[in-house]
Amino acid sequence: MKWLIASDIHGSSYYCEKLINAFNKERADRMILLGDILYHGPRNDLPRDYAPKKVIEMLNAVSKNLLCVRGNCDCEVDQMVLDFPVLADYAILDLGDRCAFLTHGHVYNLKNLPPLSSGDLLIHGHTHVPACEKLGDITYINPGSVSIPKENSHNGYITLENRKFVWKSLDGEIIENYAYSF
Repeated sequence: MKWLIASDIHGSSYYCEKLINAFNKERADRMILLGDILYHGPRNDLPRDYAPKKVIEMLNAVSKNLLCVRGNCDCEVDQMVLDFPVLADYAILDLGDRCAFLTHGHVYNLKNLPPLSSGDLLIHGHTHVPACEKLGDITYINPGSVSIPKENSHNGYITLENRKFVWKSLDGEIIENYAYSF
């Protein structure tokens, strides 16, 4: 199975459309969204083409392919307009003999680790900065931000297929690879 993992759309119809185009081009089976889907929050400038209603329409059209967790800018009223669940604080992705703990990053993060076992992965967004770090016996992965990248990073996402993570720009340019083994 091929997964596309992204975070922090923040209501940008421009970047959401690019993300959905990337999803289709990648021929991914599922898209994981790590929160902050519709709103930009008070700390961020408005992203390009801020249009949450258009983002709702675009994501509802691919709802059967989405797995989402709640970000700090997501709320109960969002669930009223979205055709897929968005209010879970985390999800667990079974990767065989290890798991990936998927969350937004505002609750569980490097300073407040969730319950993980040796070899597990912590995957979250929130910081808007792509990352891949080994922390003892766990691995931390961050896809960065779809619409508001920080620290001179790219607008992008990651794919996960055959035990390999690939960071890409929204135009499909490969930025970095990381393969994990069992």
